[in-house]
Amino acid sequence: MHKEKMTMGLIVGNRGFFPDHLAKSGREEMIKTLQSVGMNVVVLGPEESKHGAVETHEEAKRCAALFRANSQRISGIVVSLPNFGDERAIADTLRLARLNVPVLVQATPDTPVKMSISHRRDSFCGKMSACNNLKQYGIPYSLTTLHTVAPDSEEFKKDLAWFAGTCRVVNGLRNLRIGAIGARPAAFNTVRYSEKLLEASGISIETLDLSEVLGRIGRMKDNDEHAARKLQAIQKYVSTSGVPQPALLKMAKLGAVVEDWMKSAEVHISAVQCWTSIEENLGVVPCTIMSMMSDDLLSSACEVDVCGVLSMHALRLASETPSALLDWNNNYGNHPDKAVCFHCSNLPKHFFRDVRMDYQEIIAGTVGKDNTFGTCVGRVKSGAMSYARFSTDDRTGRIRGYVGTGAFTDDPLETFGGAGVVEIPNMQRLLHYICENGFEHHVAANFSTVAGILQEAAIRYLGWETYWHAQ
Repeated sequence: MHKEKMTMGLIVGNRGFFPDHLAKSGREEMIKTLQSVGMNVVVLGPEESKHGAVETHEEAKRCAALFRANSQRISGIVVSLPNFGDERAIADTLRLARLNVPVLVQATPDTPVKMSISHRRDSFCGKMSACNNLKQYGIPYSLTTLHTVAPDSEEFKKDLAWFAGTCRVVNGLRNLRIGAIGARPAAFNTVRYSEKLLEASGISIETLDLSEVLGRIGRMKDNDEHAARKLQAIQKYVSTSGVPQPALLKMAKLGAVVEDWMKSAEVHISAVQCWTSIEENLGVVPCTIMSMMSDDLLSSACEVDVCGVLSMHALRLASETPSALLDWNNNYGNHPDKAVCFHCSNLPKHFFRDVRMDYQEIIAGTVGKDNTFGTCVGRVKSGAMSYARFSTDDRTGRIRGYVGTGAFTDDPLETFGGAGVVEIPNMQRLLHYICENGFEHHVAANFSTVAGILQEAAIRYLGWETYWHAQ
């Protein structure tokens, strides 16, 4: 999977009556650490300020100007305190830079045998002062796991990985454009949502009527180059044994039309009307096309569940791996912490132990088997699982959600579609929370452990009330 290389802005704090040689060595050590984990760094040089740190208001202005000049590159800012640091200069830099990106505050620990005036850092105390000023300025920030942590430690590198995920989620959801293809199924109030609440968080919805999709497919020739490429991609992606060739060609045309529209509309992810108009008027289900998009990190949700695909995308940003939308669907025997998660399905191939294309058994009873080829059928593989659901709450005028972790298991299961058994600690408490708060039965899932990243991004930077179902 593609891993995004990030650029971090770096503010090195300094305070003159503390040993400023620590600012010099601390800056060098932090740059080395950031680069060692694959990050680019934007930071003042020693020729631009004393030791390349920030202490005075003039240095704060220079650092802010540097950050603004690189604003298109910078995903987050690391504030490093190798000594006490000047809290006003740090806060002024962030205010003047106006980047509105996540901020991580790190403080380097003192060494017990180096507590003389020439080596004592006092960053333990300085971090509190820096955070106090950021709170006064109204600047949100994140903290390292340990109050003080060495830049070259494994603990701090884990903090950086967590912070990078937070940056991806925050920046990836701001200015997001979601494609809503078709109307929600008429019998499905579940997926109602507020465009206006999403817009208030910088998330726009671009709509495309299903009649336009079907019309463009109808005008497309069977030998269309884009459709031919899409047909090859489908046959390479999943086993299509037993699926009629005309159905595969319809899927290929559908995929080509949706892909062209998403590029022209600059849409990043999509939610699709998957029943029953498309089966009745085109004669296939869109599941494989949607599965392919999600597997390519272009998340796609069924039943025009816009908030569902938003949740998928948040997990995808945090983990940089594909997400799926599932139903909390069945109990698993008498195991209170286990359940069956299921969809018909459009799960990405990344989720399956093995997968093949087949017909959609549920809808076939209504529209006929020959009109429902295109589902991805198989058993979900075992592994660590993160789950998330964000929704618009029109009654309170806010976006809210829940996140957590569990695991897909190898427990036996005989059913159709795409399905797996999940195990979640204290699952009955989670199910009560979902029902008491009126959340949907759809949940986004991902093979990862990124629930903490999503909660940090949602609460700290996006202002979304989010419950973390911790163990």
